[in-house]
Amino acid sequence: MNWFRLARPFVHALDAERAHCLAVSALANGFVPLPAPVEAPGLRTSLWGLDFPNPIGLAAGFDKDAEVPDALLAQGFGFVEVGSITPRPQPGNPRPRLFRLVADEAVVNRYGFNSKGLDAARAKLAARARRGIVGVNLGKNKTTEDAADDYVAGTKALAPYADYLVCNVSSPNTPGLRALQSRAALDDLVARVQDALAGLGLPKPPPLLFKIAPDLTDADLEDVVRVALDRALAGLIVGNTTLARPDSLRSPHAKEAGGLSGKPLFDLSTAVLKKTYRLAGGALPLVGVGGVSDAKTAYAKIRAGAALVQLYSAMVYEGPGLAARIARDLPALLAADGFARVADAVGADCR
Repeated sequence: MNWFRLARPFVHALDAERAHCLAVSALANGFVPLPAPVEAPGLRTSLWGLDFPNPIGLAAGFDKDAEVPDALLAQGFGFVEVGSITPRPQPGNPRPRLFRLVADEAVVNRYGFNSKGLDAARAKLAARARRGIVGVNLGKNKTTEDAADDYVAGTKALAPYADYLVCNVSSPNTPGLRALQSRAALDDLVARVQDALAGLGLPKPPPLLFKIAPDLTDADLEDVVRVALDRALAGLIVGNTTLARPDSLRSPHAKEAGGLSGKPLFDLSTAVLKKTYRLAGGALPLVGVGGVSDAKTAYAKIRAGAALVQLYSAMVYEGPGLAARIARDLPALLAADGFARVADAVGADCR
């Protein structure tokens, strides 16, 4: 029984951002029921020297300040990504800034990197027992002129507590951020962050990934992949929310400014994922994000080239137990196509 479907009318009666804050509080205080554990050896995924119990992760944006990563892992996620975290605290954009598109099972947000800052996140991450894989997603402050300074500061502060590190250069809600995906800007940024990471002298530095937009032109995507390969990035997360608005949208909130996520993003993000996999020749590990709402869509991301998959917006409609349900249903899809494990299916639609 999906308990969240009973609770959803009450949750959706609340303002979307208030409901999100209450969900974080409920997780922090142990008020969210735990799903039954899923044990499926074929779902175990080894990447970057890390052992993921399953490939289903939580995308950045839910746990912005690293308040409940362990509670989220207990909901069946194979890994959790916190952030985006900015160096200095900032409030983000004015409210309202989060909107449910119920008829479309989608979300529009224009949060603008609201963050309690590095110090708050570092205190939370340092207090963890580090059971389970938690990635740290870094952003920049709105008023910072040299963006690389902020990503370097985030790297120096949080890399020691991250199982993997992500530079978010693709949120549509911070002015000028997406310009960092141009070839020259991205190459400079990657080099400076890599230098900062190497300078920490960690015995096992976290793998470094960059999160890109699904709205890149083919030429821009080629540039991003070339930089990622030339600079030996650990991988790319494909991708963030979109500024596009498909004609199929029915909700009145579809016209709100901000990034669109949820089911309507699936086709676009999966097409870009497949392009990225082909451009990299399968040589670059990819994390597929955008429109994942069940085992079928998660499996489609894997076949399109994703070694790992993330979701977030679907929890607005299906609850936090969704990750465990996907992990439970995924092995049957793998077996139906003759795959014994997730790694065998990665990029199957591109071969």
